Amino acid sequence: MPVAAASPAATASGSPLCASRPEILKQLSIRFKEAPVALGLDKNGSVVEVLTSDDGETWTILISQPNGPSCLVASGEGWEELKRVGAKGERGA
Repeated sequence: MPVAAASPAATASGSPLCASRPEILKQLSIRFKEAPVALGLDKNGSVVEVLTSDDGETWTILISQPNGPSCLVASGEGWEELKRVGAKGERGA
């Protein structure tokens, strides 16, 4: 079952689905066997995380506010990891 079918990134009104980070991580782990594989900080100090299932069948992007909720902003199927190649960190398959 795709992530979007059971855990949409946005509600019907277009608002992102938000909850506590531990609860979102727990549900994504239980329902889709997803776990964090990458993260970074945006310019506002929010943590942006990519979660995927081991086989890459499903993926989710989660943004956690510094002092607030975590929100699902995107989800889908068919995640593929790209390997870094070259001295300048260029990416390729």
